Amino acid sequence: MKKIFTIIGIFSLALLNAQTLQPTETQALLTVVVVDKSQKPLEGEEVTFIGKDLKVYSGYTSAEGKFDLLVPEGDDYKVQYKAFSENMDYNHLKIPSMEGTVTFEYKLIINPPKVYTLDNVFFDTGKSTLKPESSKELNELAEYMIKKKSLKIEIAGHTDNIGNKDANQKLSEDRANSVKTFLVKKGVDQQRVMAKGYGDSQPVADNGTDEGRQKNRRTEVRSLD
Repeated sequence: MKKIFTIIGIFSLALLNAQTLQPTETQALLTVVVVDKSQKPLEGEEVTFIGKDLKVYSGYTSAEGKFDLLVPEGDDYKVQYKAFSENMDYNHLKIPSMEGTVTFEYKLIINPPKVYTLDNVFFDTGKSTLKPESSKELNELAEYMIKKKSLKIEIAGHTDNIGNKDANQKLSEDRANSVKTFLVKKGVDQQRVMAKGYGDSQPVADNGTDEGRQKNRRTEVRSLD
């Protein structure tokens, strides 16, 4: 006997004729839909479901903002989506064990951040040379950009106010360009990445303290969409 499982406000009936996967007695068929606050479908969004046993199930949305996924019944999943290089918590999804097969739609309404700070991107002191430990976050950003085929971004370099203002401006430009070069080498279209330096003109903290200056020495990603 086939059962359709619906939760008002979160789930709605999925159209089985649009599925390429089929539910089983132990795995529910989940159609994931991702839209923004204006209900526009979002392409290339990675959504992950993490079970209590830490097993991970994930997929990427199509141009229609959808993908299908089989997930085991009888578990409570943490739901996350990717924002640039960070996994953002969204909600929890409980899928009970039921007799027969289960299919439903799970809809996420997200507003991708317009500005994101690359906290794990580091440079040699006073230089624009990327340190090796920057590779992990930049590789994740490159993968994100490749999946989100229409996204255009600006890499924004910032410094603190120590030293010559003109030198800080050039350093910020050089560092932004170093990040752009990394992304392009990983396969991101250079036309989708702008690099701009702001020197010390846009502090986010007090330059009068070591902690504040450290926060001001940052590299940001700004969505141009």
